[in-house]
Amino acid sequence: MMLSRLALVILASLVCSSAVQAQRYFLGQGVMSGEVTSTSVLLQTRLTAREGLDESGDLPGRAGRVRFEWSTDPDFRSSQTSDLLVAEPGHDFIVRHLVTSLTPGTRYYYRALVSVATEERPFEPIGQFQTLPAEDSEADVEFLVFSCMNYNKFLHGKKAKSSGPLTATEEDKRLGYPALVHMKKHSPAFFVGTGDIVYYDNPYRNAETLAQLRKCWHEQFRFPRLIDFLKEVPGYWSKDDHDFRFNDSDHNKDRLPLPKTGIQVFREQLPIVPADDQNSPTYRTFRVNKHLQIWLTEGRDYRSPNRMKDGPEKTLWGDEQKQWLKSTLKASDAKWKLLISPTPLIGPDDAYKKDNHANLKGFRHEANEFFEWLDTNEIDHFMTMCGDRHWQYHSIHPSGFQEFACGALNDENSRMGVPPGSRRGTDPDALIEQPFISPEPSGGFLSVTAGEDLSVKFYNDEGKLLYEARP
Repeated sequence: MMLSRLALVILASLVCSSAVQAQRYFLGQGVMSGEVTSTSVLLQTRLTAREGLDESGDLPGRAGRVRFEWSTDPDFRSSQTSDLLVAEPGHDFIVRHLVTSLTPGTRYYYRALVSVATEERPFEPIGQFQTLPAEDSEADVEFLVFSCMNYNKFLHGKKAKSSGPLTATEEDKRLGYPALVHMKKHSPAFFVGTGDIVYYDNPYRNAETLAQLRKCWHEQFRFPRLIDFLKEVPGYWSKDDHDFRFNDSDHNKDRLPLPKTGIQVFREQLPIVPADDQNSPTYRTFRVNKHLQIWLTEGRDYRSPNRMKDGPEKTLWGDEQKQWLKSTLKASDAKWKLLISPTPLIGPDDAYKKDNHANLKGFRHEANEFFEWLDTNEIDHFMTMCGDRHWQYHSIHPSGFQEFACGALNDENSRMGVPPGSRRGTDPDALIEQPFISPEPSGGFLSVTAGEDLSVKFYNDEGKLLYEARP
């Protein structure tokens, strides 16, 4: 039967409409910035085929072309753009661009321009960041530290072996972690995510293949509250065991995911190094202002086996990183020197563990040698911050050096801690002084304000101030 001209027109219109629909683009994980300095920043987004998770619980990507546009004007009346970037499956449809030649202490706005048909369209959301001040700036800077964002415990509670109280409402499970709302209210200059950003391993499900690992990042970073936070606050990220391989993982065992895969996926998913940079180490240091310098260490890439007998040859950091850490500390003239580590150096921690510097059969020799080196070389106003432990604490090492643990971000991943003197802990003789430890299981984060003076504040996930230290 011959179709009428009208029918042909309608059919063609439907086919065209379907083709356009099939090529719809979204930024289902928003935009984010990272590694901000006084003159540079990394911008990142991921092209997706939809907003929100699909029936399989994943957020599929979509191939396309993107430019980043940035300006000091929120209306982008005067702006610059990147070269055309290609979102393709080999990089999980993620695009990233290093912006340089920025002005210190200046707020910038940025957005993604996506190629659609024959034009480039600006996509929401619009992000913003402020470059770090000049190195001689006397202005105070506030930043946040958080860790241990356990998606499965947050979403599935007891089925995922929640260790803390089940407080997530249905609205929370749709929008994301409640702590993010309170963190945003601080309007911090930046944040540090100290590791366990996602969890590949959980009794609810284990991720082993590349597609499964990527899915963990997709499901986490599609939360509206996280998108809302990341679009306005630049970040520095470190990895720990759960976003490397599995609990307390080193390079031993053939169990999936393999170490190489864990390292590559972390570099792929977060704006830490420029796109396709496979060589730059993920330990680094940043001068924040005249008074503060921070160091971010890498705890998984270079470590000796956890079960190796502790002694001079056993290392969590590796010789090259350790020499870098010592040389940059000696060279710094900052008043406050803050090492932000994925794992604790002081603790106390659980007695049974062998994974970190605080553990009795872990890497204690390297920690003790490092504290002795700090003392011998008169590295003053040095302190550490860490993630990994699911409770907050302020501890003072017998040598006088201090450590602040940020705890887990969400209630469902929190627990009571191990105090000094506990037979269940790594400080049975109570040599460590501990001015603060979480009074109850609770999620939360730390706020650090650094100028001539330094303040460290502990908050729970409801934004309530629990404790403040002024070292």
